[in-house]
Amino acid sequence: MAVEDRFSRDFRETLSDRPLGTRNEVITGPVSDWATDFSHTEPEWAADPYPIQDDLRQRCPIAHTDRFGGGWLPTRYEDVSAIAYDTERFSSRAIIMSNFRPPRELAPIGGAPPISSDPPFHHDARKLLLPAFTKSAVARREQATRAFCHSLIDAMEGQDVVDAAHDYAQHIPVRVIADMLGFPPEDGPRFREFVENALEGVNRPPDERIQRMETLFDYLYAQIRDHVDNPRDDLTTYLMNAEIYGRKLEPSHVAGTMSLLLIAGIDTTWSAIGASLWHLAKTPADRERLVAEPGLLPTAMEELLRVYAPVTMARLVKEDMHWRGVDMKADDWILLSFPAANRDPAQFDRAGEVVIDREVNRHAAFGLGIHRCVGSHLARMELRVALEVWLERIPAFSLEDPSAVTWAPGQVRGPRTLPIRIR
Repeated sequence: MAVEDRFSRDFRETLSDRPLGTRNEVITGPVSDWATDFSHTEPEWAADPYPIQDDLRQRCPIAHTDRFGGGWLPTRYEDVSAIAYDTERFSSRAIIMSNFRPPRELAPIGGAPPISSDPPFHHDARKLLLPAFTKSAVARREQATRAFCHSLIDAMEGQDVVDAAHDYAQHIPVRVIADMLGFPPEDGPRFREFVENALEGVNRPPDERIQRMETLFDYLYAQIRDHVDNPRDDLTTYLMNAEIYGRKLEPSHVAGTMSLLLIAGIDTTWSAIGASLWHLAKTPADRERLVAEPGLLPTAMEELLRVYAPVTMARLVKEDMHWRGVDMKADDWILLSFPAANRDPAQFDRAGEVVIDREVNRHAAFGLGIHRCVGSHLARMELRVALEVWLERIPAFSLEDPSAVTWAPGQVRGPRTLPIRIR
């Protein structure tokens, strides 16, 4: 069977394994009580989830919902951390909370290794990626990233108002990841479409999700075929030649890892860049201080990552159990909110404030446990360079219309439209 045909079969089985039934019918619509009916896909969550999380942390630190077939939302740092480190009771075979679950047989590899992998396979799948994301490997990409950021700002010449999300933040990780994987840079608009389909389309009907994901994997397999015909020195070729347990990776493993890098590596970073620019545009004191003290930027950047952490991951409960006061059922979702953990006053002083010179900052923006982001060095470089270039070239800027800013719904939150006045 052709690789593409096998993937299509497996993917359809994944989505259809758990039929939509009474537990899965209610997905969208107004939330009656966030403690018993939460939904991270609702507009009010996308617009400003922090008051909701703060309220839950006080009165119901592990919220529940019957939506998505049943799930839980811990909001305390200690609970989020405990689940992230507990691979015995919580599985990573699905990391996007939606209205269906992949079959248990998909573990321990999952559809997008290593982020979807459980031990012991996870360790070996993650180890394969480490050489591409070391500090030294990332440093070699900084010059090109900086030049690209300058070119984006050059293109804004003569404009009084720009969309800092669409015209700046969203382009940077697209170019970096495309270069790493050896994909055509002109395919950037397609990457943004893939991101939206995977992360923001969780409430679409299963057949539509299947079709959209097949479009992504058709693209990835086309890139693999092109690399077979035209080998070059990039991450795709590396993955195609890599071995695990003495054998080359299965094509589905290669494509799954490519999908992880393409989707997670892009949306998380552009969201962090956009949120940081949004904060500086609305907070003149912080913006002016960073312009005057550029050496403070690495410290400020960590604080912006803490306060506006873009990523929430999902886990699945392995077996029925009583956990910290709640009765969890097998295959219940756990929405692992690193943004909520990062604003827990039991863990951080002045947790809800942005303190750009905060010295001790053990935030969870890149996750916790074995799945901590393998690309954190790359993301930090992109964020730092993006902010350095912007502040150097555009030291004075402000929000054109705060009400016009829109935020992505779902598990990766960042500005999707960000009108900024630069003149």
